[in-house]
This record gives sequence, C-alpha cells and structure tokens, in this order.
Amino acid sequence: MQNKKSSVTGIALVVAMGGFLMGFDASVISGVIKFIEPEFQLSKIELGWAVASLSLSATLAMMFAGPISDKYGRIIVLKYSALLYAFSAILSAVAPSFFILVFARMLAGIGVGISLIIAPMYIAEIAPAAKRGKMVSFNQLNIVIGLSVAFFTNYLIVHLAGSNASWVDTLKIREYNWRWMLGLEFFPALLYYIFLFFVPQSPRWLIMKGRYDEALSILKTVGEEKAAEKMVNEIKESVLLDAAPKEKIAVKELFAPSMKLVMTIGIGIAILQQIVGINCVFFYAPMIFEQSGIGTDASFIQAILVGLINVVFTIVAMALIDKLGRKPLLVIGVSGIAISMFVLSYSFNAATYTLTDASMAKLPTEINLEPLNTLKNTTFETDTEFKNAVAKAIGSDAATKYESELITASITMNSTLILFCILGFVASFAISLGPVMWVLFSELFPNRIRGVAISFVGFINSAVSFLVQLVFPWELSRFGTTWTFLIFGLFAFFGLLLILRLLPETKGKSLEELEAILVK
Repeated sequence: MQNKKSSVTGIALVVAMGGFLMGFDASVISGVIKFIEPEFQLSKIELGWAVASLSLSATLAMMFAGPISDKYGRIIVLKYSALLYAFSAILSAVAPSFFILVFARMLAGIGVGISLIIAPMYIAEIAPAAKRGKMVSFNQLNIVIGLSVAFFTNYLIVHLAGSNASWVDTLKIREYNWRWMLGLEFFPALLYYIFLFFVPQSPRWLIMKGRYDEALSILKTVGEEKAAEKMVNEIKESVLLDAAPKEKIAVKELFAPSMKLVMTIGIGIAILQQIVGINCVFFYAPMIFEQSGIGTDASFIQAILVGLINVVFTIVAMALIDKLGRKPLLVIGVSGIAISMFVLSYSFNAATYTLTDASMAKLPTEINLEPLNTLKNTTFETDTEFKNAVAKAIGSDAATKYESELITASITMNSTLILFCILGFVASFAISLGPVMWVLFSELFPNRIRGVAISFVGFINSAVSFLVQLVFPWELSRFGTTWTFLIFGLFAFFGLLLILRLLPETKGKSLEELEAILVK
C-alpha cells in the first residue's frame, strides 16, 4: 500500500511541474524589467505590458484549456504546454525588439493558462479524497518554488555580471544579463515534457469517455482494489446522472439558479486572489524594494527572501489544509494580507525625500548633478512629488535609469518595516489564497461542467491579474506607493467579509458529496 501511495504522490509531483514552470516564467520578469525599460525606452504602460502580456494570453488560454482537455485528455494538453514553455524561453532570450519579446511572453502565457487549469484538475481527479487538498497543493508549492528559483537565478546573473571571470565574458552574461534570465527556462520545460510520457490519463476523464477498464486499472495502481472499484462506480453514477454528458456545455449553464452559490464563491475568490496585489509583489519585487531606498543589489537579495517565505508558508498550508480546513486558512491569511498592506501604506506615507550635499556625493558620476542643485535640501513628502521634480530637473530618461540610486540617496524611512510587511503579506497569501483557491476550484464544481467552470473562473482570475500587473507601474508613478498599497489592503478587507459570509467548508468530502451539498 505504501508503494501505491508513493505512486500517486509521484504522479502528482510530475504533473505539478507545470506549476514550477508557471511560477518561474511569471516571476523571472521581475529581474528583467530594470534592464529592458532603458534598453527599449519603454513607457510605464509598455513596461506593464512586458509583465502583463503573459497573463493576457493565459487568460485567453484558460477559456479553452478545460473544454479542450475534456475532449483530448489532460495529459496530452499538458504536453503541448511544456513545448510552449520551451519555445517561448528561447524566443524571449533572442528577442531583437520589444514586440518580439511580448510575443514570446504571450506564447508562454498560453502554456501558463493550460498548466494552471489542467494540472490541479488532473491531480484532484486522481487523488484520494482524504489527501486531495494536500496533493492539489503540490501545484501551488511548485509555483512558489518556481517563483523562488527565478528570484535566485535573477540575482545570480546580476551578481555574475559584476564578475571578472573569463567564462562570464565568454557566455556574455554581462552583456546579455536579462536574456540569460529568460532563456534558462528551456531546460526545466524540456524535462517536464519528457516526464509527462510516464503519467497515466485521468481516471475520471476515461470514465467520461466510457473507458471504464482503463480507469479501473489506473485506480488500482494508485490505491486499494476494492476502493478503486467503488470509486469507478461512484464516478460512473455521477456521469450517467447527467442528462447529456457528451454534449457541448454552454457557459450560460454556469449561471443556472442551482449554481448561484457555487459561482458566487468561485468568482469572488478568483477576483480576490489577484486584486490584493500578489502578482505586483512577485513580478515587481525588486522595483518595490528599490522604492524603500535599499539599492539594486539589496533589492534582488530581498526578492529571494520573498520567494523563500512563499515556499515555507505554502508548505505550512499544505500541512494544515486537510486538518484545519479551507475556510480557517482563508480567514487567517486574508486578515494578514489586509493588515500587512495597511501597515505598508502607513510606512511609505511616513517617508520623506531630501537630497543633501553628502547624499548627492554618493550618486553615480554619470548623473549631471548641476540641475539637481535646485532640489538640494528640499524635503518632499511623497515619492511622486520627488520623482516628478527629479524628472523635471534632469530629464525623464535619466530619472528612470537612475531612479533606484536617487531614491536611495534621498529617502528617510524604516526600510526594515517595509521588508517585514512585504514578507508578512507573502506569508499570509501563501497559507491562504495561494493554495486554497485552486483546491476550492477543483472541489466546487460538478463533474459534468468542471472543465468549463474552472476555465471560466480561471479566466476571471487571470483577467484581473493582467489588469493589476498592467497598471501597477503607472499606478506607482501616478498615485505613489502609499495609495497603491492602501487600495490593495481595502480589497483584502472586503474579501474577508465575503469569505466569512458565504464560504462553506469542503475538506474531507468526495467531489460527488460536494456536488450534492452545493448544487441545489
């Protein structure tokens, strides 16, 4: 029996590698934006496009990932996502223009949309009910590991760029730093594609297609024989009870009166997960830390801390999700998100910006200091006022290129508190909305429409993610850090009220039992 447990765990871990690629692909851009903004002379909205373009195509892919996997099978669709990851990594690394870079990122986004939907769906369909929460969370764990690895490789490449080693010059890491950051993903993507050939099809999908013997054989390899036969019968009964299980499922069926509670919860959680700003922290982490005046190198190091905290608390969530339950984790985590964002907003509001003779002497020699003399010893109360004054004095191009150095030279604030708030925010997200959302999505919806329903709420989740990422650089430049983080905190507070009022507990129940409870 232990070998069978290991077997289903191994299958889940392989499939969840799609989460690793998604996490790596999404967050690797955090180290890239600092270099492509001056190289391609991007506006703030264009910079947002460089980050958010992946989410845009992922949003579109999510609308079709579920139905396509219902037709062709989960594993076949995941193999295509692996190939998309690999090809986009190479194209991103050699992109000669901003347009090609965005195109390559959007190809990766299709892979993200597929793996983000299909991987947890597959794991939920093969895992036993008692272990389903933990196993579905493997996907989220791999996402955060991918995030962390991307932060680390970004820092490593930045660090190597300052090395005098001959092999660094040979590989042109200094010259092509951001290209190396993006190209490294090719190797895990190729590995994922190969491993998927050793993973069986989803037993639930096989039963939907009438292939009962194949489904039974697979379930016997991952569990007890009697339990496998019972599960096949339960799934067959659930599928056969549907009026026309092979007909095309219309999106309007999701809004039938019987689905009101399920869809309200699903859409609400899908929006909440992104509107609290998590991907702004992940995808713009060095930029955010630079706003606290710690400098470029330290910002990349602190981004690694974000990734590590994310991994640790995701593991904590996996240990608790089938014991404590989904709802308690969400209440605790979303409360922590709101508090962290409110304190973060307060901390940036208390910051001041003043250039003095001593601080200006530490600025790079490439900056023309004479125009800055007009700002010397003038104290600015907000980051937006200071940035606008600097841009007016030395020009927007120079102000953008040396923004980190100028903020470091002028800011007075508690940067340690900023770090703790960001880490507290990430920890709170990692034990709640990060893993719990996808577990809920895999549990809430009836078998017959699960593919369409998960694609639909995934579409909403990704669409909100795209919009938040797109406007974040513009939002920071227009409203400043104080108001930006305050808005995220308010969204978390209202999301907490939604969770307390509507969300039931789903732990320990089979998918068929949940359908009977939630769908009236």
